Amino acid sequence: MNEAFFISLLCGALFGGSAETVHEFSYPGGAASIRTDCENSRRVVEFGLDKRSSLDSIQQALFAAEITGKEAVVVLIDTDGRFGRYEWRIARAANIAGVPIRIIPAALVADSDSVPGAGG
Repeated sequence: MNEAFFISLLCGALFGGSAETVHEFSYPGGAASIRTDCENSRRVVEFGLDKRSSLDSIQQALFAAEITGKEAVVVLIDTDGRFGRYEWRIARAANIAGVPIRIIPAALVADSDSVPGAGG
């Protein structure tokens, strides 16, 4: 199961949001766009697995919040059942930045009957 699986299952069920929303922005050298993992009327949510590749989750969530004017949230999917070094680093950075973080066990999500609103 990859990050896209968890986004598609959890974005609507837990956040009442839409996945993969694109936002344009300008910067001194031109224009570009970002794609949020999940977004509702109040929040932008960045999902990540408990892997090294998720270390940029805080930056992505904060930048999306700046672009949209919404609250940043980070959701980490715990794939190995332990609070390891990447969860620790991301959670510490989230706490310092004031970004809410939720850590959800992958095993819980794999059983979609346990996810509210995610019909199996």
